[in-house]
Amino acid sequence: MSLVAGVDTSTQACKVVVRDAETGALVRAGRAVHPPGTEVPPAAWEQAFAEAAAAAGGLADVAALSVGGQQHGMVCLDAAGEVVRDALLWNDVRSAGAATDLIRELGDGDEQAGRRAWADAVGLVPVASFTATKLRWLADAEPAHADRTAAVCLPHDWLTWRISADRDLGSLVTDRGDASGTAYWSARTGEYRPDLLERAFRGRRPAVPRVAGPAESVGALRGSSAVLGPGSGDNAAAALGLAARPGDVIVSIGTSGVVSAVSPTPVSDATGTVAGFADASGHHLPLVATLNAARVLDAAATLLGVDHHGLSELALSAPSGADGLVLVPYLEGERTPNLPHATGSVHGLTLRTSTPAHWARAAVEGLLCGLADGIDAVVAQGVTVERVLLIGGGASSPAVQQLAPGIFGRPVLVPAPGEYVADGAARQAAWVFSGDASPPDWAQPGLRTVEAPPAAGVRERYAEVRGRTDGQ
Repeated sequence: MSLVAGVDTSTQACKVVVRDAETGALVRAGRAVHPPGTEVPPAAWEQAFAEAAAAAGGLADVAALSVGGQQHGMVCLDAAGEVVRDALLWNDVRSAGAATDLIRELGDGDEQAGRRAWADAVGLVPVASFTATKLRWLADAEPAHADRTAAVCLPHDWLTWRISADRDLGSLVTDRGDASGTAYWSARTGEYRPDLLERAFRGRRPAVPRVAGPAESVGALRGSSAVLGPGSGDNAAAALGLAARPGDVIVSIGTSGVVSAVSPTPVSDATGTVAGFADASGHHLPLVATLNAARVLDAAATLLGVDHHGLSELALSAPSGADGLVLVPYLEGERTPNLPHATGSVHGLTLRTSTPAHWARAAVEGLLCGLADGIDAVVAQGVTVERVLLIGGGASSPAVQQLAPGIFGRPVLVPAPGEYVADGAARQAAWVFSGDASPPDWAQPGLRTVEAPPAAGVRERYAEVRGRTDGQ
């Protein structure tokens, strides 16, 4: 039996799974935490990887390994390969102003023209999450660090490079999925846009990772004969782990809220709502992301003094629509819509709705309404939606599962809990190891269908309130 390993170097932790290369059966797994915050020393990721690999029983017997990881971050390296400064993560919003500047500049001062120009060029419109905006922030706020930067890469690129046998800067490698979230690589053309990289970095043009094919071997694991796959960003890796196909929409409720759809064709949304990413298999992955997801449930549970089970019971005990109580959960700013400095807002608070049950219901419905808007935005780009798969830590909530179909207006399929990013990386590793033309046909995780009647008026009331909040 040949074994492969998949790694998820996520925002909060590193997870390692070891699976049978032929069947996908889980053999063993390990986990280690990452430091909190939106600015992290990359060395912490390497340390967590070592700890997670050890907890998984080591990697001496694996034939191949791939790394999936959080998208968009900025890792700057000098000419010697040393980290220039702590990495900025995807959820660091200090580059929000830089995003606005880049849009206006490409449109010669016209914001709408700039949005269209960016969408046409790279399939997305800059927001604070994307690497290009972080480079602009660095160039303006820390020019000495910008001058020292010889190469820039993403978290999964950096970890793949650090655990590989070749430490030369020229061996930095990425894949289509992660490259498509930088704002200087186009999923439509499959090429970097060095002019946009240079524009973002105020005339500097650092080296960037080579974009490998979906099943290309990119080197060997240091101290081992195991081959390395190119890895991918977390959303693309999760889609691969779920064996998602065209027509599938994946709704992930984790640190961020994500709506992504596997599509054979690219999209170009000048509003910036839908990002035209690539996936890890050669398709495209149009995606809508929010900053506020599972932590909305965390915050509501903390406020009400209950655990997540108690929050779910409270939410299900309240009426649909919470008698008009609406929570717009922009608790950490927001990425979609692009309101990085927004705060959450509550509407319809009366004596009647001032109960823990109403508050819990409003929190769950507000979270789901934002994700339902994301599904609508993907459909508006011409993407076919046949199935909705609900995953992520927040998806384990019974209230989320029971209310989602009514708010989404579609049946929802809930896979068994799993580490889908790490599993997708492992499936890619098995694909690289096999040399086959397509990924191995591992059994898709068991899917449970949840249905509910439409939640009459809930989304309409949310849209009314959200419209007032978005206009602030």
